[in-house]
Amino acid sequence: MSTDKCKGTLFIICAPSGAGKSSLVRELVDAVPDLAVSISHTTRPPRTGEKHEVDYFFVDEDEFQALLEQNTFLEHATVFDHLYGTSHDWVQEQLADGKDIILEIDWQGAQQVRSIIKDTVNIFILPPSLAALEERLKGRGDDDRNIRRRMRDAVSEMEHYGEFDYLVVNHFFDRTLKQLSAIIAGARHDYRRHQEYFDTLLKQLLH
Repeated sequence: MSTDKCKGTLFIICAPSGAGKSSLVRELVDAVPDLAVSISHTTRPPRTGEKHEVDYFFVDEDEFQALLEQNTFLEHATVFDHLYGTSHDWVQEQLADGKDIILEIDWQGAQQVRSIIKDTVNIFILPPSLAALEERLKGRGDDDRNIRRRMRDAVSEMEHYGEFDYLVVNHFFDRTLKQLSAIIAGARHDYRRHQEYFDTLLKQLLH
């Protein structure tokens, strides 16, 4: 391993719908160098402005099923009748190249990933209150039935808080962004996480 680059870290970020995860991750990637969001495979059609191999790897169902049978995915799920999956090889290639990767998934997907990649950093973003979460969902224009379902799902998801390394309460967007940046910076300087890199460097420094 070269002394100018250590292996990247996989950050798993989960949150109930409406907690602000996607907006935070988007700003985080813009603010923190050498940090990227994992690109998933999906059978969903591209939306306006989305690009293949940039936003998603867009595939048809037959191709997705073939990849699934080849054990390609770290995790996969069906969301609103479309298939989504995270390529194991793609993630490992990015990490080996020294890039830190964020994986935005639900708690079930997080369990799947942790069973394969052991040294992940797991972050759960919480709303400051159920009332605040409901207000955010209303602000997105969700109808009452959808809001009730998402609120029930949110409570179920938050019950898995103990499976995560960090709990970040999204009171104020800018403050939460700084907290997430600090977690990433801490992981990058964790000796136990990057022991091979630091030991190689220290051998040179202490020679």
